[in-house]
Amino acid sequence: MSDSIQVLTDGQGQPIADASLLIVDDDTPFRNRLSRAMEARGFAVRSAESVEAGMAALREGPPAFAVVDLRLADGSGLDLVAQIHELRPDARVVMLTGYGNIATAVAAVKKGAIDYLAKPADADDVFAALMADPSAKPPPPENPMSADRVRWEHIQRVYELCNHNVSETARRLNMHRRTLQRILAKRSPH
Repeated sequence: MSDSIQVLTDGQGQPIADASLLIVDDDTPFRNRLSRAMEARGFAVRSAESVEAGMAALREGPPAFAVVDLRLADGSGLDLVAQIHELRPDARVVMLTGYGNIATAVAAVKKGAIDYLAKPADADDVFAALMADPSAKPPPPENPMSADRVRWEHIQRVYELCNHNVSETARRLNMHRRTLQRILAKRSPH
């Protein structure tokens, strides 16, 4: 065993019996960097670049840990989260996304994810999320959401509830459809 490879331990310093980790992300350089970083921290890593490849990896054996991107070229990472949780209810799954909003974070948690991180997340953030004590409360955010971000999140939630129907969303928000389309076309404010 190399000196740079650690034995993965839980919060009490006990070795973790199953350190299997599945990383599913279609960003190849990111997936490869994260895989190497997690192997160095003691995980037994398998990786996949799509929902289909992720499902194939699950058929080989559901992992104890997983890191799944929300948007993959061939579908939603939420489908993988649900399948992992169904096959292995004790799996600790972290969802990653570059398109974060509260509605998708809630959906990820409902499907079985333990945390939801916005990209770019580094290996330390991912590791901390995977190993966090499930009973511990997260610290309050250092930078709370701006009023513009809160408004954007609300619009995104209503849009999700309306099954991405712009006209229905605009009606429910009492907003002009073209104004809503402009808002939806922009990235989230910080």
